Amino acid sequence: MVKAALPESQSPGMELRILRNGREDLKLELSQDKTLITHARTNRARFLGYEISVQHDDKQRTKRGQRAVNGAISLHVPTSMIKAKIALYSKRGKPARRSQVINFSDHDIVRIYGAEYRGVVQYYLLAGDVRRLHRLRWVMLTSMLKTLASKHHTSVRRIAAKHKAKIQTPHGPRTCFEATVERGKGSRPLVARFGGIPLRRQKNAVITDRHPGRLTYPRRQLIDRLQQGKCELCQHIGEVEVHHVRNLKELDRAEPARWRRVMAKRRRKTLVVCADCHDHIHHRESFPLTQ
Repeated sequence: MVKAALPESQSPGMELRILRNGREDLKLELSQDKTLITHARTNRARFLGYEISVQHDDKQRTKRGQRAVNGAISLHVPTSMIKAKIALYSKRGKPARRSQVINFSDHDIVRIYGAEYRGVVQYYLLAGDVRRLHRLRWVMLTSMLKTLASKHHTSVRRIAAKHKAKIQTPHGPRTCFEATVERGKGSRPLVARFGGIPLRRQKNAVITDRHPGRLTYPRRQLIDRLQQGKCELCQHIGEVEVHHVRNLKELDRAEPARWRRVMAKRRRKTLVVCADCHDHIHHRESFPLTQ
């Protein structure tokens, strides 16, 4: 984004110079559709989700009589963004329940709504009109309460009274909604919270995109056993199959067969065997097992 002070009549030439300089000096090919010249006092430019304008108000003055805001850059919350977010939680123009999360626990429902609302608010704390998100807060809160009420077959008023709480903030106490999961002695309860964020501009707010840590899941042991291609009874190497039992209780019988003893020793309900041993287990054909 480039700020320039020049007459509006020279703006077409300025746009061409920006395109040429970007191509020749920076070796960048700028899109003509996205390279726009915007009059900052009468219109607003869009950048990184914000609307940017230049303030002008001769009535706002300092104690010395100087103009206080003229020429200052101002950040705004886009109206289109608010409408798009509200549409995600509405149906026919009214807040509606979300059937996608209705089968989740109360803690998870409040946690999901709280995280989504908190992400939007914290991103726009730099905007001077962040208070406009009050409408979004009401829609998301009503949608959350309707989802919980529909899950428990009760009224929205009772759900609101059950989860309503107050917390202390730097700007005083704020009302929020919490769902708590007790974890027994010695462990702090899990608390999911919606709201409780003052919708006031923070000049020093820092937008930090936290990258979630990648979860590493251990490989299934059965996959490794299959990839070895080795029968766990006769030690034959080749194509293998998997024999299953419903539960380990089936192996606790008097004078069990050798394959039962192997599965009981491994404490596994699966046994990787070759086709001959698998047939012998099911008594389809009589093949002696190698000792």
